[in-house]
Amino acid sequence: MSSEFQSSQPIYMQIVDRIIIDILQEKQSLGGKMPSVREMAIKMGVNPNTIQRAYSELERMDIVETRRGQGTFVLENDDLLDQLRDSMQKEFIENYVQKMKEIGASNQQMISQLKRYLKEDE
Repeated sequence: MSSEFQSSQPIYMQIVDRIIIDILQEKQSLGGKMPSVREMAIKMGVNPNTIQRAYSELERMDIVETRRGQGTFVLENDDLLDQLRDSMQKEFIENYVQKMKEIGASNQQMISQLKRYLKEDE
């Protein structure tokens, strides 16, 4: 099952984001074992080196740890979910604000549009 990737961001970082979202949605549990590099590469339809790079980035971010001979595991950090959620929310907000500024929207227009969208979504 090959995944669709955008050309605007490195594939390994898109995989990092997808894994973080899986953790936030509790599809991947804290303390749980990650799929092997080979399994994940097949699932994502990418080279195993790309997955290894994504896992290394997650390790650098203190989200996972690799245990020699056992595999890669999500850290059992109670604050991890909150930290990841806050980080992703900030990233999404920054993207939204940047795009809105590109089309000339003021801060008040952004807030107004967001309120309108949320009201329609209810």
